[in-house]
Amino acid sequence: MNGRRMLATAARVLAQLRHDPRSIALMLIAPSLLVGLFAWVLSDQGDVFDSVGGAILALFPFIVMFLITSITTLRERRSGTLERLMTTPLAKADFILGYALAFGLMAVLQTVVTVGFAVGVCGLGVDGPLWQLGLVAVVDALLGTALGLLASAFARTEFQAVQFMPLLVFPQIILGGVFLPRDRMPDALHAISDWLPLSHAIDAVDAVVAGDVGDEVLRPLLIVAAFAAGALVLASATLRRRTP
Repeated sequence: MNGRRMLATAARVLAQLRHDPRSIALMLIAPSLLVGLFAWVLSDQGDVFDSVGGAILALFPFIVMFLITSITTLRERRSGTLERLMTTPLAKADFILGYALAFGLMAVLQTVVTVGFAVGVCGLGVDGPLWQLGLVAVVDALLGTALGLLASAFARTEFQAVQFMPLLVFPQIILGGVFLPRDRMPDALHAISDWLPLSHAIDAVDAVVAGDVGDEVLRPLLIVAAFAAGALVLASATLRRRTP
């Protein structure tokens, strides 16, 4: 891995995004709009939004970053850009980490917008520090970025990249505790959910919202970060130099 090449890759990706306002709008605005829609739907249901708002806040940045990253990276392969880059001294790790850095910076901006909107506009009650909520949201978005990079290594078309959602995203949504607390699930499903990173991201967000401190927040956050790092390693190892 070469730091200069990684930074150059990140700068190139950010320059491309600057000329793609639709992708920027999707990353920065769409999660807030979806959170706002949920808050509106639940506005007459008492404190229901406060009880599920944390899980929702973990959900949408993860999905959006997965979609944007997988499709954008795959487009690089399909257009032949990646194949040309791989003829230079650029290593696979430089490419993957450069992308992760660029989309990680976008994830930070996305988190500021989404958390600010959820708390300031939608009225999400947060008993813990807001910076912790933002940190968890950033790590969660980075998880979506890492899994998107991993999915792009196996997909041949943008449509195939989207098809990875039922495999990598939907089971995590169903078993993550959004619709039913994980401790109320059948034992087998609860055990499976323990191996899904989004479950721990939702646990961390819920812990911050509830005002818990220490291991209640740190432990699931470290698990999510470890999954994200592992996905980046796998994405680098499985990235193909040639377009299929």
